[in-house]
Amino acid sequence: MTIILDAMGSDDYPIPEIEGSLLASRDLGIKIILVGKKDLLEPILKAKNSNNLPVVIENADDVLEMTDKPVEATKSKPNNSMAVGLRLLKSGQGDALKRMEGVQRPALAAVFPTKNGNCVVIDIGANADCRPDFFVQFGIIGSIFAEKIFKKKSPRVAMLANGEEDMKGNQLIKDSKPIMKSANINFIGNVEPKELFKGEADVIVCDGFTGNILLKTSEAVGRLMTDIIKEDIKSTLFTKIGGLLVKPAFSRIRKMMDPSEVGAARLLGVNGLVFIGHGKSDSKAIYNGIKAANNDVNADLLGAIQSAIENQLKSRQEL
Repeated sequence: MTIILDAMGSDDYPIPEIEGSLLASRDLGIKIILVGKKDLLEPILKAKNSNNLPVVIENADDVLEMTDKPVEATKSKPNNSMAVGLRLLKSGQGDALKRMEGVQRPALAAVFPTKNGNCVVIDIGANADCRPDFFVQFGIIGSIFAEKIFKKKSPRVAMLANGEEDMKGNQLIKDSKPIMKSANINFIGNVEPKELFKGEADVIVCDGFTGNILLKTSEAVGRLMTDIIKEDIKSTLFTKIGGLLVKPAFSRIRKMMDPSEVGAARLLGVNGLVFIGHGKSDSKAIYNGIKAANNDVNADLLGAIQSAIENQLKSRQEL
């Protein structure tokens, strides 16, 4: 198996990418292609790869910066690491490639922690504006993801809204509800964020604008809670002693809220398995992102999604 990684994607590139790739190659027994400036990557990889693990470099002369505008950068920097990596994937050099047809809009899917496990939220940023038929496909794709990756039977699919009642939600939510009910998924209606974190749904469907705000707000609240608890524990001798007693519980909560435990968000519905990491990704996040990609390939996630979309299109034609 081969995984292709943009080695110039994090804020602190390429150290996290190289370290995470070496850990993943060692633990998972896979080949990894690092895409980026070879003259920068090669000496670092050589110094760190003492075990001669199958981690290699594919040169990409251009580097995308945060200030670059996507459309302009595509023309001015055609050999950026992301573009070169996607060309490698398209040519079949990565084992995550399959043809995807029938998907109207690719969507970003993120794994959120819940009280009793995980749920997938789709979309978290790829589509700020959506239509009801997009929501149906998001529900189908998310449902297949929960079945294959979470091992859920008949995953519960819900739409994120400002209330559980049928009359709640904006016009998109109201217009989507009838066709979500008629789709071949276990649709349970609307949920609020509190139901999300209680674990009352396995798949949460929303537009990318709403999902991105949910993601960033959740990350910010998680960091705030962790910082406040750490400061309070260190404030007095009494709280320091108490902190030792609750340390195991606090460690579990911190791990659950840590984005690096998930690694990256999946862009589902494109012609391959594509993962998009956080700019602040460290080597742990890179490792977990590669591990998730490895799991998705082994689970044949792309094949299952393609089959579900084909069945949806077939059902439409028969009506």
